[in-house]
This record gives sequence, C-alpha cells and structure tokens, in this order.
Amino acid sequence: MSAPRFNDIIHPPTRLRICAVLSPLDDVEFGVVRDEVGVSDSVLSKQVAHLEQAGYVKVIKRTVNTRQRTWLSLTPRGRKAFSAHMAELRRLAQLARV
Repeated sequence: MSAPRFNDIIHPPTRLRICAVLSPLDDVEFGVVRDEVGVSDSVLSKQVAHLEQAGYVKVIKRTVNTRQRTWLSLTPRGRKAFSAHMAELRRLAQLARV
C-alpha cells in the first residue's frame, strides 16, 4: 500500500472545508463561507491567507450597497489541487471499504 498523497496545504480540516464550500461555485461571499465552515472571521482570514498564498484561492473585494464585501473563489490551480486531494481521500476510503 502506498503512502497517502495528501496536499499539505488543503489537508487541515478548516482549509478542506473552505475548499469544499468554494468548489461547486464561482465565488462565495466571505460571511457565507464563515458561517458554513463555522469559524470566526479571524480564523477564516488566516486560513484563506494560507490558501491564497499557495495560489488556490482568490480574494475579491466588491462594493455592494455602498459597503465593501469580500468574496472568495477557488482558482483553477486550487480546483485542480482540491480535486486531486479529494481523489486521494476517495482512494483511501475505497481501501478501507467505507
């Protein structure tokens, strides 16, 4: 049996959940991601910074009703990395017959 090929940037649970929330959509408002992941603004910001630094997440600032809002999206590189990470998790689940 080969060693798991996890993506060390995506693998931490909070970052994995962030990528899972972003993966089916073009972009998602910061507050929606925060609520779905169940973390504070500061925790989400820190984890998004790791993903952004790796080139996996793009942070977009938009004005909505005169208020600045932050939107997050997976980059093509992030989508590819998340897809590969999920494939590895599925492979391991298959080995465990879960």
